[in-house]
Amino acid sequence: MDTIDIINKKRMGFSLTREEISYMVMGYVKEEIPDYQMSAFLMSICTKGMNEEETFDLTDVMLHSGEILDTSMFGIHTVDKHSTGGVGDKTTLVVAPLVASVGVNVIKMSGRGLGFTGGTIDKLESIPGLRTYLTEEELMKQIEDIHVCIASGGKDLVIADKKMYALRDVTGTVESIPLIASSIMSKKIAAGSKKIVMDVKVGNGALMKTKEEAEQLSKTMIQIGKKYGVQVECVLSDMTCPLGYAIGNALEVKESIEALKGNFAPDFYELVVFLASRMVALGLEISLEEAKRMVLENLENKKAYDVFLELVKKQHGNIDEMDIANTSYTVLSEEEGYITSIDALELAKISSMLGSGREKLDDVIDYGVGLWLLKKPGDFVKKGEALIQVYYREKMVEKEEILKNFIIEKERKEISSVVLGYLK
Repeated sequence: MDTIDIINKKRMGFSLTREEISYMVMGYVKEEIPDYQMSAFLMSICTKGMNEEETFDLTDVMLHSGEILDTSMFGIHTVDKHSTGGVGDKTTLVVAPLVASVGVNVIKMSGRGLGFTGGTIDKLESIPGLRTYLTEEELMKQIEDIHVCIASGGKDLVIADKKMYALRDVTGTVESIPLIASSIMSKKIAAGSKKIVMDVKVGNGALMKTKEEAEQLSKTMIQIGKKYGVQVECVLSDMTCPLGYAIGNALEVKESIEALKGNFAPDFYELVVFLASRMVALGLEISLEEAKRMVLENLENKKAYDVFLELVKKQHGNIDEMDIANTSYTVLSEEEGYITSIDALELAKISSMLGSGREKLDDVIDYGVGLWLLKKPGDFVKKGEALIQVYYREKMVEKEEILKNFIIEKERKEISSVVLGYLK
């Protein structure tokens, strides 16, 4: 086979065979195909797409590029959770220990920041000493002990995705439904997942800009799941405004800790309860009403917080030594009225510019910088009142660049639910 012929075939819109997909993916894994050719291949997929058979073949080739965990020993009470990525999306840090606190096993393989969205592993690694790489033995032991682990995946799991994931981040090939679906599902299936709840983000701060795109991605992942006997449920959630208060790795960990203590932003609370309830209902095979009761109870009695602390301890982290930038400034409102909109994408770009995100493959991120919202949509703000706190080290952002992302109007608008839909 010839690499250029395969790239050109997809670039012209033709369907690829499984053999051709395998040739490209495994050739890249073996370092027989260089970055620049794989970049061209990924771009051809972005522009021309893939049909259902191609997407499944891509998923399957990626899945079998590494080992597959056998988690059958934990039985049916095991559920995974995944988010397609959003601004301020620290949901896993709260949902995973919350679901585990009621006895459902959560084996969570997470990734690093991709595009303008932050990665759960980056957030966890902002906790000094915390190990995100766990051996299979360590992972299994942690599940036995506290029902939850959040890890970056063993070095032998879905090797192809690790290389392709990083390359997509820096080559403008992130926003493609076949690439997103195959990346997510290959990792989830490799981690032994048989039941998965997906949080599919919708809006300008998400990879999927419209509800229609989010539904298409959801249906693709559900169909891939069926081929492997994996039950996939998808929650569509709004990402036009940053989720919660914090944007930035250590800041989002700080907000997650506060939430587990009972101090939630309203939108964050709604999404956490909805996702956790679905996972518990699926894992314990009980009604949604009973699952929600258990979730609310373990938020109230702080059992979920206790599990989070155990998770950090077992993965050798120390939350008392987290490094949040000690230089900050507050941006004040220049008008009075109700906040009707906050631009998630632009604030994510600002946070990344401060140092919290990656522009190049080998960039080192600053865990301690970012943004903390002091007002949310629906809130009334007076002229001169604080809107947002900016945490920085070397780079600063002009206040005008931040203010233009807040829409303030005289009349209050109804704030819609963060949960937009549900598919299974």
